[in-house]
Amino acid sequence: MSNYVKVALLMASSLFMQFLDATIVTTALPYIGRSLDVPTASLSLTVSIYFITMAIFIPLSGWIAKRIGERNAWLLATLLFVLSSIGDALAPTFTFLLVSRFVQGFAGSLMTPTARLIMLERTPSNRLLQMANYLVWPALIAPAIAPILGGFFVKYLSWQWIFLINVPIGLIAILIGIKLVDKDTKRNKTKFDLLGFIEIAISSGFILIGAEIATYGRQYWTTAGILVLIGILMIFVIGYHLSHVDSPLFDIKALKVSSFRIYQTGGTFLWLSVGALPYLLTVYLQVVFGWSALTAGYYVIFVFIGNVGIKPFTNAIIRRIKYKASLIVALFTVAISTGALAWVRPTTAGFIIAGLAFISGCGRSLALTCYNAVTFSEIPMDERNSANTLSSVLQTMAQGLGVSLITVVVSSLGSFVNMSTAYEYGFIFLGILMLYPIVEVWIQPKNFGYNAL
Repeated sequence: MSNYVKVALLMASSLFMQFLDATIVTTALPYIGRSLDVPTASLSLTVSIYFITMAIFIPLSGWIAKRIGERNAWLLATLLFVLSSIGDALAPTFTFLLVSRFVQGFAGSLMTPTARLIMLERTPSNRLLQMANYLVWPALIAPAIAPILGGFFVKYLSWQWIFLINVPIGLIAILIGIKLVDKDTKRNKTKFDLLGFIEIAISSGFILIGAEIATYGRQYWTTAGILVLIGILMIFVIGYHLSHVDSPLFDIKALKVSSFRIYQTGGTFLWLSVGALPYLLTVYLQVVFGWSALTAGYYVIFVFIGNVGIKPFTNAIIRRIKYKASLIVALFTVAISTGALAWVRPTTAGFIIAGLAFISGCGRSLALTCYNAVTFSEIPMDERNSANTLSSVLQTMAQGLGVSLITVVVSSLGSFVNMSTAYEYGFIFLGILMLYPIVEVWIQPKNFGYNAL
């Protein structure tokens, strides 16, 4: 095994740890509430504070990596992630847990982009397809196995284990990383763009906080809408600032490259679906079908099986029909299989539900492999730090918004139809989200992504 592949696998393990932690906690919320005597309405803060903190501090990752080196930044972030995971598990009060989750979110905001950067800056364009597989599998597998893994922990062990599982993974990764990852030889002491950081923090915070508030009920939608609108308007201010300041927090000129830009636009729609579907399917099977969390998790796991099952064939598919056709096929697959879940019933044969979840997993895996391979293929090596930071910010925002968005959609539909039908329309909504990226890819030139082949 080449050193390049070893480093990629190591970085992917830290990405897996972060993605798993972002989703597995939802299965343990009722147990955390009973253990720490916390009202149900407040438990969602355990999830939202993690995503909000990540979104706010991710823009720092590129600057910190330049100042102290990518290797040092990743090692520091991984160690902090392990320590904060221990703090989560040992939390004596809910306040302590929230503080520890804040620290964990900060560690994740540095660990994930830096791990991606270590891979990107060591990968030539013609090897990006191979590298894309290592970037994709943690993001797809972790959310899919989180429900069943979390259900196992809370049923047979305790809720603390959903955090303690990070400890051996993180420590092993650190020990291997010290020996495997080359020491940094370059430092770049660029001036810190404080104003840019504040603007991005306000925008990210307002959008995610607004989305979180919206899930609390219709009476909060006006306030939530105002916060989200302010956050969106701030994006234009941020764009102007980053394009005119001498030393921006990160450069946005990569957006002029179409192969990079479509991942930030259409790819964001896909990430919304990636974040929302496992959650929606899990809740639907429990609330509407009346199944246990563990039983629901068995079906959601087929999304993960689809993610893995398509992997041996993704490179061959892409090389045979190229990126444009592969993306269109993958996005259509996601749209149809996700929308079709609206027609399953408690009497539906289990293999049909599992099959649709499996097909959805295949489509998501192929689409994200394509996106990750081409997005940096035309970005010069010296610009990948900034491009990676920008991409990480948008990806984290989409992940954080996915669950909030589908919660609000289902709640809104519940005003006009019964909740069972509202959940069914939720699956159709997630399928419709794929129309924009399909059209966006459709209008790309036929040789789209050839640099990454």
